[in-house]
Amino acid sequence: MILSAIAHIFSALIELLRISRMSDHDKDLEILVLRYQLGIADRRLNRTLKPDKSEKLALAVLVKRLKQRTNRSTNDLRSSVRIFTPRTVIRWHNELVKRKWTYKQTNKGGRPRINKQIEKLIVRLAEENGRWGYGKIAGELIKLGLVFSESTIRNVLNRNSILPAPVRYGSLGWRHLMDHYKSQILACDFLTVETLFLKTVYIFFFIELKTRRVYLAGVTSHPNGSWVAQQARQFTWELQEHETMSRHLIHDRDSKFTKVFDHVFRCRG
Repeated sequence: MILSAIAHIFSALIELLRISRMSDHDKDLEILVLRYQLGIADRRLNRTLKPDKSEKLALAVLVKRLKQRTNRSTNDLRSSVRIFTPRTVIRWHNELVKRKWTYKQTNKGGRPRINKQIEKLIVRLAEENGRWGYGKIAGELIKLGLVFSESTIRNVLNRNSILPAPVRYGSLGWRHLMDHYKSQILACDFLTVETLFLKTVYIFFFIELKTRRVYLAGVTSHPNGSWVAQQARQFTWELQEHETMSRHLIHDRDSKFTKVFDHVFRCRG
């Protein structure tokens, strides 16, 4: 019996040490978990301890939050989850998340889809008139007493895999355009490299589309608009030393490509 008492005292001291290392918020959360379990047990005195859906939901959310806050494993939650096993409560939470993603959303209303006959008419107008854009098709429908926005026309054509007017008519494709003018086009962008210590390094480069020649413009861990503009100035100086036919520059809409950046190239022609 003495050994048993010593074991209980030792266990209590360890538990006291664990509690002393917890923040006040974590202690309050653990107390709330324990009190909620006592409430479930008290409401089911002399009955089978089987919680309903709302009790499962509340306890699962509390225990999951406690697990995240204290960074404890599922097994370590045994000191806080007493009337059920921690794995059972965590399973309730997983089922709750699963139901969220598999729940079939009901139709919340909104603008109804247009009549099938009118949709066929829009498709026919687009197919028979390759140069007609969304606005032109909407205008022709008004003449028939049918009022639809350009966005509605666009959605109908997208559903039926019909391309916008210029491409639908058979204008030059992007690939053909690039092949024809690639000797005059430069492109620039960033690529990233992760170092051994998980530091992200940004590499700024230019490439000639025809020759595939790559120019390394600069390397930094903190790129911004002023840094990119300065690399552009240095690159134009380097470009003047090489024979190049480049007259156009392609870049994306990254905020680091400022108006100053574009102005540097315009000044160099």
